[in-house]
Amino acid sequence: MGQARETMDRITEAILAGDRDALRREYADDAVGEAPDADRLDGGDAIVEYLISFRQAFPDLSWEARATFENADSALDEGLLVGTHTGTLSSPEGDLPPTGRSLRLRECDVITVRDGRAVSHRFYYDRMDLADQLGLTASGTAVPAPRAGTDQEPETVIP
Repeated sequence: MGQARETMDRITEAILAGDRDALRREYADDAVGEAPDADRLDGGDAIVEYLISFRQAFPDLSWEARATFENADSALDEGLLVGTHTGTLSSPEGDLPPTGRSLRLRECDVITVRDGRAVSHRFYYDRMDLADQLGLTASGTAVPAPRAGTDQEPETVIP
């Protein structure tokens, strides 16, 4: 396991634990983040605040890994964020009060690491799927059930 994978794993653990200090240690001061619901996140502090606000909105947040990838300086995690929206979700568009709805959101993270700290963190997920699952769209569909075969171990790819 390389430095990028270890950093990604520590970031995931810190997010799930809601540990702001541990999370902050994983990002360089000049780190840059990108997310579907936020423009550029400049600096480690901005990335940490983004992640902690999501964790506060979903206090029971868990992660179901589907695939991981690593190369010399980058790591990728693909999977599902699972939780219940019982806290306020802060976003650039404003605060969303708790809906009490369950979430099972497909998501992908990509980090690039330099000197043992993340310098780039890109988040990918479908904003409409998030809004739909929280009941914020006309369709307001229920949380999708796991697909057949999800009891398989996550795929790990290391070139």
